[in-house]
Amino acid sequence: MLAALEYGVKGGVWFSLMDKVYHRRTLEAAWAKTASNHGSPGVDGLTIERYEKDVESHLTRLAEKLKDGSYRPQAIRRTYIPKADGRKRPLGIPTVADRIVQGAIRQVIEPIFEREFARHSYGFRPGRGCKEALRRVDEFLKAGYRYVVDADLQSYFDTIPHEPLLERIGERIADGRVLGLLRMFLEARIMEAMASYTPAAGAPQGAVLSPLLSNVYLNPLDHRMAQQGYEMVRYADDFVILCQTREEAAAALDEVRSWTAQAGLTLHPEKTRIADTQTEAFEFLGYRFDQGRRWPRDKSKRKLRERLQPYLRRTSGVSLQATIGKINPTLRGWFGYFKHADRRGLYDVDRWVRMRLRSILRKRLGGRGKGRGADHQRWPNKFFTDLGLFSLEQAHVAACRLMKMAH
Repeated sequence: MLAALEYGVKGGVWFSLMDKVYHRRTLEAAWAKTASNHGSPGVDGLTIERYEKDVESHLTRLAEKLKDGSYRPQAIRRTYIPKADGRKRPLGIPTVADRIVQGAIRQVIEPIFEREFARHSYGFRPGRGCKEALRRVDEFLKAGYRYVVDADLQSYFDTIPHEPLLERIGERIADGRVLGLLRMFLEARIMEAMASYTPAAGAPQGAVLSPLLSNVYLNPLDHRMAQQGYEMVRYADDFVILCQTREEAAAALDEVRSWTAQAGLTLHPEKTRIADTQTEAFEFLGYRFDQGRRWPRDKSKRKLRERLQPYLRRTSGVSLQATIGKINPTLRGWFGYFKHADRRGLYDVDRWVRMRLRSILRKRLGGRGKGRGADHQRWPNKFFTDLGLFSLEQAHVAACRLMKMAH
C-alpha cells in the first residue's frame, strides 16, 4: 500500500488519500476482515450475517458516501466485559458499516506510521505480537537486567486527548477529508443503556482504528526512551523497562512520569512500580516472571477456568468424550501461548480440569462434591488420556524433548 501512496507524499507528509480509502478493493478487503471477526451488531442492530446478504449494495453505497463527503459515522454502542478484579472494562462497538470504513482507513494510513514505529513496540503491529515481546524481555533478564519498571497507564484508551492525537496524525497526513473522518470517529456519540454522550477524550476499545491510534500517540515516548538508552518493551498500553541498576530504573520511571504528564496521561499509582527481579515477581502479557522462571499468572488461569466452566458443570448431560472434545481446542490454544511457562504451572491446570471431570462422573454415580479421594483410583489420569483429553504438562514435556533433539 505504501508504494501506491508514494506519489502523494511531499516532505514526509501524505496528501490525496481519500480516494484510496473508498477504492472498491480497499472496502472489500476491509469487509472481509470485518466479517472474519464475527463481531456483535452496533446501535443499528445490523449483524454481519444480515449485512452479508446485500454486501455488494452496501459497499457501493459506502463508496458513494465517502466519495461525495456525505458519510457520517453512527453512534458507538457501549458494553462492558467483566475483569478478574471485579471491575468492568468498557468496550465500544461501532456498526458494521463503521467498522468497514475504519478498516479501510487503517489499511491506507497504517503503512505511513508503521515505518516510523519503534522496534520495541509490539502491540497490534503486522508481524509482531506477544511472543516476540516476551522473548525480548527474556533476553534482557538473561543478560543481567535485574530491575524492571513495571508501568501501567490508567484507563489509557479512554483518556487519549483528541487534539494532541490529531495533531500528531496531522504531522504525516494532510488530507483534510481523512483527518475529518478520524475526528468524527473519535467524537462519535456513545450510547449506553438509555443515555448517550459525546466523549471528550479517548479512542474506544473495540473500534478498528483504536489500536493504531494508540500506537501513534505513544510513539514519541518509545523514541524518547530509546534515545536515552533505556530498554523498553511495549505492547499497546502495557510496557516494562529493563535496567541494570535501581538508580537507572528510578531515572527511567521519572522520565516516563514526565512524558505522560505532558501528554495528558496518568500512570496508575498502585500498579506502577520498580521490581528487583532477584527478590520480586512482575507480570507482563499474561505471564508472571519470578526469579528466572515464567508462570501463567493467576488471572490468566482464572480466565481459562471461566471459559471452560460452562462445559464442566457437574450436571452436564453430554458424554465425557463429547465434553473433552469441546474443551480440547481451548486447552491447545492456551498451551500454544503458555508453552514456555514452568511445567508446574501447567500441571495445576491439568489437575483442575481432571478434578472437574471426576466431579461430573461422581455426580452420575450419585455422589456429592468434587472429585477426590478414591475417585483418583476409580478414574486415574490415564483414564482421561485414553479418552483423548489434552494434557498441558504432557505437551510441555514433548515440546522440551523436541527442543533438546533440535539442539
